[in-house]
Amino acid sequence: MSQEPNRNRRQRKKLHLDEWAILGFEFSCQLDKASETEYGLFFDALKELVSTQHLYMTIENDSESFAGFVTSADRYGNATEEDRTAVETLMKSHSIVKDIKMEIMKTTLISCISITLLTASTWQNIDASIP
Repeated sequence: MSQEPNRNRRQRKKLHLDEWAILGFEFSCQLDKASETEYGLFFDALKELVSTQHLYMTIENDSESFAGFVTSADRYGNATEEDRTAVETLMKSHSIVKDIKMEIMKTTLISCISITLLTASTWQNIDASIP
């Protein structure tokens, strides 16, 4: 009985549905124990990539894994295959990163509201979450 409501174009745009859905990808990996310098180099490179590619990145970190979601910072923009490749290449270039997994997925703005998006200006807070 749960039938999808019939929404007009304006409603679909406002809710980021169908042709306005936001596309991105998830990543996960393991971070080996390393020095503060090695962590700093990795996170500085990640910050630079996010800034130059004009991306938003959410991250989740615990003592066992490092994971997140990446999408474009442009309004109605999507993360591209080039963005996914750039993130994967960056991770593979650092020896502290192991078991990299990437998964392309679709999301909507509504499902991202409660997630803190990281941009180049908010990276100072990341140091506290380094294992």
